[in-house]
Amino acid sequence: MKQAKILIADDEAAITTGLGAILEDAGFSVDVVADGQKALEALSAERYGVVLADLKMPRVDGLTLLRELQERQIPTECIIITGQATVDSAVQAMQQGAYDYIEKPLNAEKLNRLKALIPKAMDKYQVQQTNRELSSKLEGLTHYGELTGQSESMRSVYQVIEAVAPSTASVLILGESGTGKELVARALHTKSDRAKGPFFALNCAALPKEILENELFGHEKGAFTGSTNEKPGAFEMSSGGTIFLDEMAEMSPDIQVKLLRAIETRQVRRLGGKKEINVDIRILAATNKNLQKAIADGELREDLYYRLAVVEIDLPPLRERAQDIQLLANEFLARFGQQNSKTITGFEDAAWDWIMAYHWPGNVRELKNAVERAVIMSRGSMIGPHDIIPRHLRSGGEMPAALTIPVGATAAEARQQLVLRTFASTAGDAARTSKVLGISERDVRTEMLALLTEAGATEPERSSNGVPSAQKPSTATVSKPASPVRSSKPGKRTESVPPPRAASKKSTTKKGR
Repeated sequence: MKQAKILIADDEAAITTGLGAILEDAGFSVDVVADGQKALEALSAERYGVVLADLKMPRVDGLTLLRELQERQIPTECIIITGQATVDSAVQAMQQGAYDYIEKPLNAEKLNRLKALIPKAMDKYQVQQTNRELSSKLEGLTHYGELTGQSESMRSVYQVIEAVAPSTASVLILGESGTGKELVARALHTKSDRAKGPFFALNCAALPKEILENELFGHEKGAFTGSTNEKPGAFEMSSGGTIFLDEMAEMSPDIQVKLLRAIETRQVRRLGGKKEINVDIRILAATNKNLQKAIADGELREDLYYRLAVVEIDLPPLRERAQDIQLLANEFLARFGQQNSKTITGFEDAAWDWIMAYHWPGNVRELKNAVERAVIMSRGSMIGPHDIIPRHLRSGGEMPAALTIPVGATAAEARQQLVLRTFASTAGDAARTSKVLGISERDVRTEMLALLTEAGATEPERSSNGVPSAQKPSTATVSKPASPVRSSKPGKRTESVPPPRAASKKSTTKKGR
């Protein structure tokens, strides 16, 4: 990258002439202006990495110049030149964003300090300029490698990949199942200097301990019964490229020890072997586990974690990047329509309503599978709700209604209403309710029991937000404590239940049946 220029803004010709000559001798390209107004004009017309501005200048002084640079968002680093009597103002300039300040007179010592400051300020400018160019390039970007997404959270992921890929650092990719961790690993490999080398992906959770060790390190002939030939492991086969260890937290402790040694020494020894084999690899790893808990529980070695997590990339779940859902769904629709030789033009509004409202606990993988199934099952030119909604999430063929939370409601009240409405839409199935909402069955049951307890202590009319009282019998099956409320005889009343609650339950039971 070409080195940026320096702009000197000072009304003392002796200073600008002498300082300009010194900086040009040091290899910098320098322009000179006599006041702050001309400095603003020059900065608006051309880019400068560093501005050396006198604090006291005609027309526009140094502090005003600094404020204008920030308001107009002109990228540059400003070093203030000030006299002894204006040091307080220079400190104020630092607080307002100036890189540093130098006091007059500019003797040899201060000039040496200035010559040491300028390269640091120039480096800061270059880094920020690179980030600005990258952000501009990623703005509006919908695809990055095999990844799809234009949300702010995904652009942040792209920026980290772009910055880390050229290095040799180990990267740990974190995220829920189905978020695309392997796609991130492939993007890191493709953008690196190792792109022409092999990319070897290994799922550590899919193999038993003995087979995993053999897959990682290989074996020599005769190492165990049936090993009639030598076999190189993943480390050897990915030498010169990248090895991706998916679900790395599932490794047994003794394999973790061997892996740690291989990372540190860049050498491996095959099973049954006696010699060390040098390998040139970059290691990427991924997991959906809570690693701090895994370390605390002794499931993951802390030293291995720090070796693998030189850089961490945290992939957001699909529910936190809702603006990408429509983009992904349309892309999957086009892909699977072509693969299945079907002409499908899009999704019906009701299908979009469900797609955008659903929690997607399986993330992008679940959305992909749902669209593929819808394309296969669809008999028309549009995907309808019955094509896209899995059978186990349907409720009597009806779409779940929208839920309106009134202004002033607490978060707890909103959560209760959401659980209640979803519980009703799944016909009282706690397991399906937990899957739709992305919470545990225990949480569903706790919320429903809390609602039952509140119902017994309040008037029957308090079933608000449009939830029909006829839906409430399903709540009686949430757990055993609620069973005494359900009387098999309509006229019978249990003494331990308050009269308003018992009356409400008897009437709703009749309606529900």
